[in-house]
Amino acid sequence: MSEPSMRSAWSNRWTFIMATAGSAIGLGNIWKFPYMTGVNGGSAFVLVFLGCILLVGIPLMMCEIMLGRRAQKNPADGMLHLAREASASPHWRWVGLIGVLTGVLILTFYSVIGGWVIRYILHALAGDFDGANSTIIGNMFSGMLASASSLLFWHTLFTAMTVWVVARGVNHGLEKASKILMPSLFVILLLLLIYSMVEGDFGRALDFMFTPDFSKVTPQAALSALGHAFFSLSLGMGAVMVYGSYLQRHVSIARTSFYIAIADTLVALLAGLTIYALVFKHQLDPSAGPGLIFQTLPLAFGQMWGGQVVGTLFFILVTFAAWTSSISLIEPATAWITENTSVSRSAAAYLIGFCTWLLGISVVLSFNIWQDVQIISGLGIFDTLDKLTTTILLPLGGLMMALFAGWVMRTQHVREELGLQPRTYAIWRFIIRYISPLAITVIFLSLIGLIGS
Repeated sequence: MSEPSMRSAWSNRWTFIMATAGSAIGLGNIWKFPYMTGVNGGSAFVLVFLGCILLVGIPLMMCEIMLGRRAQKNPADGMLHLAREASASPHWRWVGLIGVLTGVLILTFYSVIGGWVIRYILHALAGDFDGANSTIIGNMFSGMLASASSLLFWHTLFTAMTVWVVARGVNHGLEKASKILMPSLFVILLLLLIYSMVEGDFGRALDFMFTPDFSKVTPQAALSALGHAFFSLSLGMGAVMVYGSYLQRHVSIARTSFYIAIADTLVALLAGLTIYALVFKHQLDPSAGPGLIFQTLPLAFGQMWGGQVVGTLFFILVTFAAWTSSISLIEPATAWITENTSVSRSAAAYLIGFCTWLLGISVVLSFNIWQDVQIISGLGIFDTLDKLTTTILLPLGGLMMALFAGWVMRTQHVREELGLQPRTYAIWRFIIRYISPLAITVIFLSLIGLIGS
């Protein structure tokens, strides 16, 4: 299959790995994974999560990269092209369109949370956590949410940062940002880890995360691990697919998927160790929930030696993780506009950015002025967008991609792209045909509350 001569491409395999790992490594690794581990009992959850990454996450990532590279187009046009190639219904295009829409919708609230993180960099830098008690820290967070003008400013800044990178293109924008942000992220994480090893209760953190207690592996904990393995790798929304469309044909999809999964999981584990060592050192609650990094950790930063520097570095780390993920959220939509109209890439990025920013204002207001506004089943604007994307659209996108790759695409085309040995290919094909659809269906049913309650 010939490649469009003018289509952008990653400079090499490692830039693709860094960019895609950046897409996967986000708030979920540094914010969600640690508190999910705490809520679900620690080390047993980690082991189940690792098993889910190996059995479900990596095969699904290979699937999405393979679809993108084979199509050499944005997700919507790519799925249409692949359907035609397989003599299948053109309605498969809707799978790509759903992915494009999902990324845009996620960014509308992701950018608001990203704005919170940037604000907390300044809190840490100014020493606002020093000596503060739980009441002061709690008032700091609630006060930020209550100020619509403050949230709007930080939401605007984070959106502008995201759009600026995407507007610069694949090589000068996405690739260059990944080359700078990803190494910086790992350096900061390692510095914080070393600090936690010296100043925190690192032994207890190791024991908590890596001494298995399978009596705590409840059905709900297993479902949570399975769901997070899926969402942690940014699957189901077309971001990995569009990144795969820029990948050179000689690069091994299996090997790069494995490296990306390792990087994503490593960040989650190291972040968990870093956070828990500090939490245990200061006798704080490891199962504090979503407030872990905005209320629990600032308490620790305010009590520890060098907390001002450590807190600043930590929130810079979280900002970098959120930034690399947000870039991938609007890349599918930007690519779709660029490849279907005469609009330039920069104009397309700014157009999509403006739309997400505009819708994001409603998310900003949902925390204060519009906090009593309910959309569906008593849910506010923020919760509605979160539920719509994570509960419905993401699992639906992942399920349809797995079904398409496993049952619709021609076997010859799949084998050409993956380049696997016959036995390895047979295992992958069995997983993508049967295990992955079943796993995603279980995730979907658990998210809508039909199982696991």
